[in-house]
Amino acid sequence: MKKEELQNFVESFPTMSSILSVEKNADGGIGTIRIEAGNQIYIKSMERKDEDGNSVFTETFVPGSNYERYMEKELNFEKFVYQSAILHKPVHAYIRPERFNFCINQFLMPVDVEDDEKGYCVFTLEIQPEEDLDTSTRLSSEISQNVLKACIKLRGSKDFKKTMDEVIEDVRIICKASTCSVLLTDFKERTCSILSCARRQGMPPLDLDRVFNNEYIYIAESWIETLKGSNCLIIQNEADMEIIRQRNPVWHKTMMEAGVESLVLLPLTHNNEFVGFIWATNFDTSRVLRIKETLELVTFFIASEVASYKLVQRLRFLSNEDLLTGVNNRNAMNNRVLQFVSREVNYRTISVVFADLNGLKPINDNEGHNAGDALLKNAAEILKQTFTDCEIYRAGGDEFVVVAIDVAKDSLEARVETLREKSKVKGNVSFAIGFYHDENAGDIRKAMREADALMYEDKKANYAHSRG
Repeated sequence: MKKEELQNFVESFPTMSSILSVEKNADGGIGTIRIEAGNQIYIKSMERKDEDGNSVFTETFVPGSNYERYMEKELNFEKFVYQSAILHKPVHAYIRPERFNFCINQFLMPVDVEDDEKGYCVFTLEIQPEEDLDTSTRLSSEISQNVLKACIKLRGSKDFKKTMDEVIEDVRIICKASTCSVLLTDFKERTCSILSCARRQGMPPLDLDRVFNNEYIYIAESWIETLKGSNCLIIQNEADMEIIRQRNPVWHKTMMEAGVESLVLLPLTHNNEFVGFIWATNFDTSRVLRIKETLELVTFFIASEVASYKLVQRLRFLSNEDLLTGVNNRNAMNNRVLQFVSREVNYRTISVVFADLNGLKPINDNEGHNAGDALLKNAAEILKQTFTDCEIYRAGGDEFVVVAIDVAKDSLEARVETLREKSKVKGNVSFAIGFYHDENAGDIRKAMREADALMYEDKKANYAHSRG
Protein backbone atom coordinates (compact mmCIF):
# COMPACT_ATOMS: atom_id res chain seq x y z
CA MET A 1 0.00 0.00 0.00
CA LYS A 2 1.19 3.51 -0.82
CA LYS A 3 1.15 6.27 1.80
CA GLU A 4 -1.27 8.40 -0.21
CA GLU A 5 -3.81 5.54 -0.05
CA LEU A 6 -3.93 5.46 3.76
CA GLN A 7 -6.85 7.89 4.14
CA ASN A 8 -9.08 5.98 1.71
CA PHE A 9 -8.10 2.74 3.41
CA VAL A 10 -8.99 3.90 6.93
CA GLU A 11 -12.29 5.38 5.73
CA SER A 12 -13.37 1.86 4.81
CA PHE A 13 -13.54 0.93 8.52
CA PRO A 14 -17.04 1.33 10.04
CA THR A 15 -15.63 1.77 13.57
CA MET A 16 -13.40 4.46 15.07
CA SER A 17 -10.05 3.86 13.36
CA SER A 18 -6.73 5.50 12.53
CA ILE A 19 -3.43 4.64 10.88
CA LEU A 20 -0.39 4.89 13.15
CA SER A 21 3.25 4.92 12.11
CA VAL A 22 6.40 4.21 14.11
CA GLU A 23 9.84 5.35 13.06
CA LYS A 24 12.29 2.47 12.75
CA ASN A 25 15.24 2.94 15.10
CA ALA A 26 18.52 1.16 14.51
CA ASP A 27 18.83 0.39 18.23
CA GLY A 28 15.46 -1.37 18.30
CA GLY A 29 13.86 1.26 20.50
CA ILE A 30 10.44 2.75 19.94
CA GLY A 31 10.67 5.68 17.56
CA THR A 32 8.27 8.60 17.20
CA ILE A 33 4.66 7.48 16.84
CA ARG A 34 2.46 9.52 14.50
CA ILE A 35 -1.21 9.48 13.59
CA GLU A 36 -1.00 9.40 9.79
CA ALA A 37 -4.72 9.27 9.04
CA GLY A 38 -8.07 8.85 10.73
CA ASN A 39 -11.61 8.14 9.55
CA GLN A 40 -14.34 10.68 10.19
CA ILE A 41 -15.65 8.87 13.28
CA TYR A 42 -12.17 8.94 14.79
CA ILE A 43 -11.55 12.60 13.96
CA LYS A 44 -14.94 13.69 15.33
CA SER A 45 -14.29 11.83 18.57
CA MET A 46 -10.99 13.66 18.95
CA GLU A 47 -12.45 17.07 18.19
CA ARG A 48 -15.66 16.65 20.21
CA LYS A 49 -16.45 19.01 23.05
CA ASP A 50 -17.23 18.14 26.65
CA GLU A 51 -20.38 19.10 28.59
CA ASP A 52 -19.01 22.60 29.23
CA GLY A 53 -18.35 23.22 25.55
CA ASN A 54 -14.58 22.90 25.87
CA SER A 55 -12.56 20.92 23.35
CA VAL A 56 -11.49 17.56 24.69
CA PHE A 57 -8.16 17.94 22.85
CA THR A 58 -6.12 21.12 22.72
CA GLU A 59 -5.43 20.75 18.99
CA THR A 60 -7.52 19.96 15.94
CA PHE A 61 -6.50 16.84 14.06
CA VAL A 62 -3.54 17.24 11.67
CA PRO A 63 -2.49 14.09 9.76
CA GLY A 64 1.11 13.03 10.43
CA SER A 65 1.26 14.64 13.88
CA ASN A 66 2.99 13.09 16.87
CA TYR A 67 0.36 11.23 18.89
CA GLU A 68 1.47 13.17 22.00
CA ARG A 69 -0.14 16.25 20.47
CA TYR A 70 -3.51 14.70 21.31
CA MET A 71 -2.84 12.58 24.40
CA GLU A 72 -0.31 12.26 27.18
CA LYS A 73 2.67 10.02 26.56
CA GLU A 74 1.59 6.47 27.43
CA LEU A 75 4.21 3.72 27.65
CA ASN A 76 1.74 0.85 27.35
CA PHE A 77 0.14 2.38 24.26
CA GLU A 78 3.56 2.81 22.66
CA LYS A 79 4.38 -0.85 23.29
CA PHE A 80 1.14 -1.98 21.66
CA VAL A 81 1.83 0.15 18.57
CA TYR A 82 5.44 -1.05 18.36
CA GLN A 83 4.35 -4.70 18.63
CA SER A 84 1.95 -4.27 15.73
CA ALA A 85 3.69 -1.79 13.42
CA ILE A 86 7.31 -2.94 13.79
CA LEU A 87 7.03 -6.58 14.93
CA HIS A 88 3.98 -7.24 12.71
CA LYS A 89 1.89 -8.81 15.44
CA PRO A 90 -1.86 -8.38 15.92
CA VAL A 91 -2.60 -6.86 19.34
CA HIS A 92 -5.84 -6.80 21.30
CA ALA A 93 -6.19 -5.01 24.62
CA TYR A 94 -9.20 -4.28 26.80
CA ILE A 95 -8.35 -1.49 29.20
CA ARG A 96 -10.12 0.27 32.04
CA PRO A 97 -8.22 3.57 32.38
CA GLU A 98 -8.53 5.06 35.86
CA ARG A 99 -8.74 8.63 34.58
CA PHE A 100 -11.80 7.99 32.38
CA ASN A 101 -15.29 6.74 33.22
CA PHE A 102 -15.37 4.31 30.31
CA CYS A 103 -13.59 1.22 29.00
CA ILE A 104 -11.69 0.88 25.71
CA ASN A 105 -11.71 -2.23 23.54
CA GLN A 106 -8.83 -1.78 21.10
CA PHE A 107 -7.29 -3.71 18.22
CA LEU A 108 -4.06 -3.08 16.33
CA MET A 109 -3.23 -4.85 13.05
CA PRO A 110 -0.04 -4.43 11.00
CA VAL A 111 -0.38 -2.71 7.62
CA ASP A 112 2.09 -3.19 4.77
CA VAL A 113 3.05 0.28 3.52
CA GLU A 114 5.82 1.20 1.07
CA ASP A 115 8.08 3.05 3.51
CA ASP A 116 11.61 2.05 4.53
CA GLU A 117 11.73 4.44 7.48
CA LYS A 118 8.47 3.60 9.28
CA GLY A 119 6.24 0.71 10.27
CA TYR A 120 2.45 1.04 10.13
CA CYS A 121 -0.63 -0.39 11.80
CA VAL A 122 -4.34 0.27 11.86
CA PHE A 123 -5.67 1.21 15.31
CA THR A 124 -9.37 0.45 15.87
CA LEU A 125 -11.12 1.14 19.12
CA GLU A 126 -14.53 0.94 20.70
CA ILE A 127 -15.43 3.07 23.70
CA GLN A 128 -17.84 1.44 26.13
CA PRO A 129 -19.52 3.39 28.97
CA GLU A 130 -19.63 0.24 31.11
CA GLU A 131 -17.34 -2.71 31.35
CA ASP A 132 -18.17 -5.54 28.97
CA LEU A 133 -17.70 -8.66 31.06
CA ASP A 134 -17.87 -10.93 28.02
CA THR A 135 -14.93 -9.08 26.46
CA SER A 136 -12.87 -8.68 29.61
CA THR A 137 -13.19 -12.36 30.52
CA ARG A 138 -12.45 -13.72 27.03
CA LEU A 139 -9.06 -15.07 28.01
CA SER A 140 -6.66 -17.79 27.02
CA SER A 141 -6.89 -21.03 28.98
CA GLU A 142 -3.51 -20.27 30.60
CA ILE A 143 -4.62 -16.88 31.90
CA SER A 144 -7.98 -18.27 33.02
CA GLN A 145 -6.30 -21.02 35.00
CA ASN A 146 -3.89 -18.61 36.68
CA VAL A 147 -6.64 -16.18 37.66
CA LEU A 148 -8.94 -18.96 38.88
CA LYS A 149 -6.13 -20.48 40.94
CA ALA A 150 -5.47 -17.16 42.68
CA CYS A 151 -9.19 -16.60 43.36
CA ILE A 152 -9.69 -20.04 44.89
CA LYS A 153 -6.67 -19.60 47.16
CA LEU A 154 -7.74 -16.14 48.33
CA ARG A 155 -11.37 -17.02 48.91
CA GLY A 156 -10.63 -20.24 50.76
CA SER A 157 -7.96 -18.78 52.99
CA LYS A 158 -7.95 -19.09 56.77
CA ASP A 159 -4.49 -17.54 57.08
CA PHE A 160 -4.58 -14.43 54.90
CA LYS A 161 -0.87 -13.56 55.13
CA LYS A 162 0.28 -17.10 54.35
CA THR A 163 -2.11 -17.41 51.42
CA MET A 164 -1.11 -14.04 50.03
CA ASP A 165 2.53 -15.14 50.13
CA GLU A 166 1.58 -18.22 48.08
CA VAL A 167 -0.40 -16.17 45.54
CA ILE A 168 2.39 -13.61 45.13
CA GLU A 169 4.92 -16.40 44.61
CA ASP A 170 2.59 -17.82 41.93
CA VAL A 171 2.46 -14.39 40.27
CA ARG A 172 6.26 -14.13 40.40
CA ILE A 173 6.57 -17.50 38.67
CA ILE A 174 3.98 -16.54 36.01
CA CYS A 175 5.97 -13.39 35.25
CA LYS A 176 9.31 -15.24 35.50
CA ALA A 177 10.32 -12.28 37.66
CA SER A 178 13.09 -11.79 40.20
CA THR A 179 10.68 -10.37 42.75
CA CYS A 180 6.97 -9.76 43.19
CA SER A 181 5.68 -7.59 46.02
CA VAL A 182 2.51 -6.10 47.48
CA LEU A 183 2.75 -2.77 49.28
CA LEU A 184 -0.08 -1.57 51.53
CA THR A 185 -0.59 2.20 51.52
CA ASP A 186 -2.62 4.66 53.54
CA PHE A 187 -2.15 8.12 52.07
CA LYS A 188 -4.34 9.76 54.73
CA GLU A 189 -2.33 8.33 57.63
CA ARG A 190 0.92 8.59 55.61
CA THR A 191 1.87 4.97 56.24
CA CYS A 192 2.95 2.04 54.08
CA SER A 193 4.23 -1.47 54.67
CA ILE A 194 5.05 -4.61 52.71
CA LEU A 195 2.25 -7.18 52.92
CA SER A 196 3.99 -9.86 50.88
CA CYS A 197 7.22 -10.25 48.92
CA ALA A 198 8.30 -13.24 46.83
CA ARG A 199 11.93 -13.39 45.73
CA ARG A 200 13.76 -15.73 43.40
CA GLN A 201 15.78 -18.36 45.23
CA GLY A 202 19.39 -17.37 45.74
CA MET A 203 18.81 -13.62 45.88
CA PRO A 204 20.62 -11.81 48.73
CA PRO A 205 18.52 -11.14 51.87
CA LEU A 206 16.69 -7.83 52.11
CA ASP A 207 15.46 -5.97 55.19
CA LEU A 208 11.98 -5.13 53.86
CA ASP A 209 10.91 -3.18 56.95
CA ARG A 210 13.95 -0.92 56.60
CA VAL A 211 13.46 -0.26 52.90
CA PHE A 212 9.67 0.05 52.85
CA ASN A 213 9.07 2.05 56.02
CA ASN A 214 6.64 4.96 56.33
CA GLU A 215 9.11 7.29 54.60
CA TYR A 216 8.56 5.26 51.43
CA ILE A 217 4.97 6.59 51.27
CA TYR A 218 6.31 9.63 49.39
CA ILE A 219 7.71 7.44 46.61
CA ALA A 220 4.52 5.34 46.52
CA GLU A 221 2.48 8.53 46.22
CA SER A 222 4.61 9.64 43.28
CA TRP A 223 3.58 6.50 41.40
CA ILE A 224 0.06 7.90 41.04
CA GLU A 225 1.36 10.80 38.97
CA THR A 226 3.73 8.53 37.05
CA LEU A 227 0.87 6.18 36.17
CA LYS A 228 -1.12 9.21 34.93
CA GLY A 229 -4.42 7.41 35.42
CA SER A 230 -3.35 4.17 33.74
CA ASN A 231 -4.15 0.88 35.45
CA CYS A 232 -0.73 -0.54 34.61
CA LEU A 233 2.82 0.73 34.11
CA ILE A 234 5.30 -1.40 32.17
CA ILE A 235 9.01 -0.61 32.10
CA GLN A 236 10.44 -2.98 29.55
CA ASN A 237 13.86 -1.63 28.55
CA GLU A 238 16.39 1.18 28.94
CA ALA A 239 14.30 3.57 26.83
CA ASP A 240 11.32 3.12 29.18
CA MET A 241 13.61 3.54 32.17
CA GLU A 242 14.90 6.81 30.75
CA ILE A 243 11.32 8.12 30.56
CA ILE A 244 10.86 7.21 34.23
CA ARG A 245 14.12 8.99 35.06
CA GLN A 246 12.71 12.14 33.52
CA ARG A 247 9.25 11.78 35.10
CA ASN A 248 10.27 10.50 38.51
CA PRO A 249 14.02 10.83 39.23
CA VAL A 250 13.78 9.86 42.91
CA TRP A 251 12.01 6.58 42.18
CA HIS A 252 14.35 5.94 39.25
CA LYS A 253 17.32 6.25 41.61
CA THR A 254 15.88 3.68 44.04
CA MET A 255 15.30 1.24 41.16
CA MET A 256 18.84 1.66 39.90
CA GLU A 257 20.18 0.99 43.39
CA ALA A 258 18.04 -2.17 43.59
CA GLY A 259 19.23 -3.46 40.20
CA VAL A 260 15.81 -3.16 38.53
CA GLU A 261 15.99 -3.49 34.74
CA SER A 262 12.30 -4.09 33.99
CA LEU A 263 9.15 -3.65 36.03
CA VAL A 264 5.38 -4.02 35.80
CA LEU A 265 3.45 -1.98 38.38
CA LEU A 266 -0.29 -1.98 39.04
CA PRO A 267 -2.27 0.02 41.60
CA LEU A 268 -4.63 -1.82 43.95
CA THR A 269 -7.85 0.17 44.13
CA HIS A 270 -11.11 -0.53 45.92
CA ASN A 271 -14.14 1.78 45.84
CA ASN A 272 -12.03 4.34 43.96
CA GLU A 273 -9.40 4.45 46.71
CA PHE A 274 -5.80 3.28 46.57
CA VAL A 275 -5.20 0.45 49.03
CA GLY A 276 -1.76 -0.48 47.74
CA PHE A 277 0.36 -1.51 44.77
CA ILE A 278 1.65 -4.75 43.28
CA TRP A 279 4.77 -5.01 41.15
CA ALA A 280 7.12 -7.52 39.58
CA THR A 281 10.74 -6.73 38.74
CA ASN A 282 13.07 -8.13 36.08
CA PHE A 283 10.29 -10.15 34.45
CA ASP A 284 10.08 -12.02 31.13
CA THR A 285 9.62 -9.09 28.74
CA SER A 286 8.92 -11.42 25.78
CA ARG A 287 5.50 -12.20 27.32
CA VAL A 288 4.61 -8.66 28.32
CA LEU A 289 1.05 -8.56 26.93
CA ARG A 290 0.04 -11.89 28.48
CA ILE A 291 1.58 -10.87 31.81
CA LYS A 292 -0.29 -7.56 31.70
CA GLU A 293 -3.64 -9.26 31.05
CA THR A 294 -3.06 -11.80 33.82
CA LEU A 295 -1.98 -9.24 36.41
CA GLU A 296 -4.84 -6.85 35.62
CA LEU A 297 -7.38 -9.53 36.50
CA VAL A 298 -5.49 -11.08 39.41
CA THR A 299 -4.99 -7.68 41.01
CA PHE A 300 -8.73 -6.99 40.82
CA PHE A 301 -9.29 -9.86 43.26
CA ILE A 302 -6.18 -9.10 45.30
CA ALA A 303 -7.35 -5.49 45.77
CA SER A 304 -10.70 -6.69 47.09
CA GLU A 305 -9.07 -9.07 49.55
CA VAL A 306 -6.52 -6.46 50.65
CA ALA A 307 -9.31 -3.94 51.30
CA SER A 308 -11.13 -6.50 53.45
CA TYR A 309 -7.91 -7.36 55.28
CA LYS A 310 -7.18 -3.70 56.01
CA LEU A 311 -10.73 -3.23 57.30
CA VAL A 312 -10.41 -6.22 59.64
CA GLN A 313 -7.03 -4.98 60.86
CA ARG A 314 -8.50 -1.52 61.47
CA LEU A 315 -11.46 -2.94 63.41
CA ARG A 316 -9.11 -5.13 65.43
CA PHE A 317 -6.95 -2.11 66.18
CA LEU A 318 -9.95 -0.04 67.25
CA SER A 319 -11.21 -2.85 69.47
CA ASN A 320 -7.83 -2.89 71.26
CA GLU A 321 -7.15 0.85 71.42
CA ASP A 322 -8.27 3.34 74.04
CA LEU A 323 -9.71 6.01 71.76
CA LEU A 324 -9.06 8.87 74.17
CA THR A 325 -5.40 8.27 74.99
CA GLY A 326 -4.18 6.11 72.10
CA VAL A 327 -2.71 3.41 74.35
CA ASN A 328 -4.02 -0.16 74.50
CA ASN A 329 -7.37 -0.65 76.25
CA ARG A 330 -8.52 -3.13 78.90
CA ASN A 331 -9.72 -5.62 76.27
CA ALA A 332 -6.22 -5.70 74.75
CA MET A 333 -4.71 -6.12 78.24
CA ASN A 334 -6.97 -9.08 79.06
CA ASN A 335 -6.12 -10.78 75.76
CA ARG A 336 -2.43 -10.19 76.37
CA VAL A 337 -2.62 -11.67 79.86
CA LEU A 338 -4.21 -14.81 78.38
CA GLN A 339 -1.27 -15.09 75.97
CA PHE A 340 1.16 -14.92 78.90
CA VAL A 341 -0.80 -17.47 80.92
CA SER A 342 -0.99 -19.93 78.02
CA ARG A 343 2.74 -19.40 77.38
CA GLU A 344 2.21 -18.10 73.84
CA VAL A 345 4.81 -15.47 74.75
CA ASN A 346 8.39 -16.49 75.48
CA TYR A 347 10.17 -14.35 78.07
CA ARG A 348 12.88 -14.55 80.72
CA THR A 349 11.85 -11.68 82.99
CA ILE A 350 8.58 -9.81 83.37
CA SER A 351 7.83 -6.50 85.07
CA VAL A 352 4.57 -4.70 85.78
CA VAL A 353 4.05 -1.03 86.65
CA PHE A 354 0.66 0.16 87.93
CA ALA A 355 0.30 3.93 87.52
CA ASP A 356 -2.85 5.47 88.95
CA LEU A 357 -3.49 9.09 87.96
CA ASN A 358 -3.94 11.34 90.99
CA GLY A 359 -6.49 14.15 91.03
CA LEU A 360 -8.69 13.16 88.10
CA LYS A 361 -11.98 13.34 90.03
CA PRO A 362 -11.44 16.89 91.37
CA ILE A 363 -10.47 18.05 87.87
CA ASN A 364 -13.66 16.53 86.40
CA ASP A 365 -15.82 18.00 89.19
CA ASN A 366 -14.32 21.49 89.22
CA GLU A 367 -13.14 22.10 85.66
CA GLY A 368 -15.28 19.71 83.58
CA HIS A 369 -14.67 16.49 81.70
CA ASN A 370 -12.80 18.18 78.87
CA ALA A 371 -10.13 19.17 81.37
CA GLY A 372 -10.17 15.63 82.77
CA ASP A 373 -9.74 14.17 79.28
CA ALA A 374 -6.79 16.47 78.66
CA LEU A 375 -5.20 15.26 81.91
CA LEU A 376 -5.63 11.62 80.85
CA LYS A 377 -4.06 12.34 77.46
CA ASN A 378 -1.09 14.05 79.10
CA ALA A 379 -0.67 11.15 81.50
CA ALA A 380 -0.68 8.62 78.65
CA GLU A 381 1.83 10.67 76.70
CA ILE A 382 4.20 10.83 79.69
CA LEU A 383 3.99 7.06 80.12
CA LYS A 384 4.66 6.48 76.41
CA GLN A 385 7.72 8.74 76.55
CA THR A 386 9.00 7.10 79.74
CA PHE A 387 8.37 3.43 78.84
CA THR A 388 9.18 3.46 75.13
CA ASP A 389 10.15 -0.23 75.07
CA CYS A 390 7.13 -1.46 77.04
CA GLU A 391 3.44 -2.24 76.51
CA ILE A 392 1.07 0.39 77.94
CA TYR A 393 -2.60 -0.18 78.75
CA ARG A 394 -5.38 1.96 80.16
CA ALA A 395 -7.00 -0.53 82.48
CA GLY A 396 -9.92 1.78 83.15
CA GLY A 397 -10.76 5.21 84.50
CA ASP A 398 -7.57 6.76 85.84
CA GLU A 399 -5.54 3.54 86.00
CA PHE A 400 -2.72 2.62 83.62
CA VAL A 401 -0.68 -0.62 83.47
CA VAL A 402 2.78 -0.97 81.96
CA VAL A 403 4.11 -4.45 81.06
CA ALA A 404 7.82 -4.90 80.33
CA ILE A 405 9.27 -8.08 78.84
CA ASP A 406 12.97 -8.79 79.30
CA VAL A 407 13.79 -5.21 80.32
CA ALA A 408 16.50 -4.78 82.94
CA LYS A 409 15.20 -4.17 86.47
CA ASP A 410 17.57 -1.28 87.21
CA SER A 411 16.48 0.51 84.03
CA LEU A 412 12.81 0.26 85.01
CA GLU A 413 13.51 1.25 88.62
CA ALA A 414 15.29 4.40 87.45
CA ARG A 415 12.36 5.35 85.24
CA VAL A 416 9.82 4.67 87.98
CA GLU A 417 11.82 6.80 90.40
CA THR A 418 12.00 9.66 87.89
CA LEU A 419 8.24 9.45 87.44
CA ARG A 420 7.74 9.58 91.21
CA GLU A 421 9.97 12.63 91.60
CA LYS A 422 8.17 14.48 88.81
CA SER A 423 4.81 13.59 90.39
CA LYS A 424 5.82 15.42 93.57
CA VAL A 425 6.24 18.74 91.75
CA LYS A 426 3.13 20.91 92.04
CA GLY A 427 1.41 21.41 88.70
CA ASN A 428 2.87 18.26 87.13
CA VAL A 429 0.84 15.19 86.23
CA SER A 430 0.89 13.07 89.37
CA PHE A 431 0.91 9.28 89.59
CA ALA A 432 0.61 6.75 92.41
CA ILE A 433 2.97 3.97 91.30
CA GLY A 434 3.45 0.29 92.06
CA PHE A 435 6.35 -1.65 90.52
CA TYR A 436 7.01 -5.40 90.61
CA HIS A 437 9.78 -7.32 88.81
CA ASP A 438 10.07 -11.11 88.39
CA GLU A 439 13.44 -12.49 87.28
CA ASN A 440 12.20 -16.05 86.77
CA ALA A 441 9.54 -15.78 84.05
CA GLY A 442 6.84 -16.01 86.68
CA ASP A 443 3.05 -15.74 86.48
CA ILE A 444 1.99 -12.36 85.12
CA ARG A 445 -1.16 -12.47 87.24
CA LYS A 446 0.93 -12.54 90.41
CA ALA A 447 3.10 -9.69 89.10
CA MET A 448 -0.03 -7.61 88.43
CA ARG A 449 -1.46 -8.30 91.92
CA GLU A 450 1.81 -7.33 93.58
CA ALA A 451 2.19 -4.14 91.52
CA ASP A 452 -1.44 -3.21 92.20
CA ALA A 453 -0.98 -3.64 95.94
CA LEU A 454 2.19 -1.52 95.93
CA MET A 455 0.38 1.17 93.93
CA TYR A 456 -2.34 1.42 96.60
CA GLU A 457 0.32 1.76 99.29
CA ASP A 458 1.85 4.62 97.29
CA LYS A 459 -1.58 6.22 96.86
CA LYS A 460 -2.22 6.10 100.60
CA ALA A 461 1.13 7.76 101.21
CA ASN A 462 0.25 10.50 98.72
CA TYR A 463 -3.06 11.19 100.45
CA ALA A 464 -1.38 11.26 103.84
CA HIS A 465 1.24 13.69 102.56
CA SER A 466 -1.34 16.00 100.95
CA ARG A 467 -3.43 16.12 104.17
CA GLY A 468 -0.40 16.73 106.28
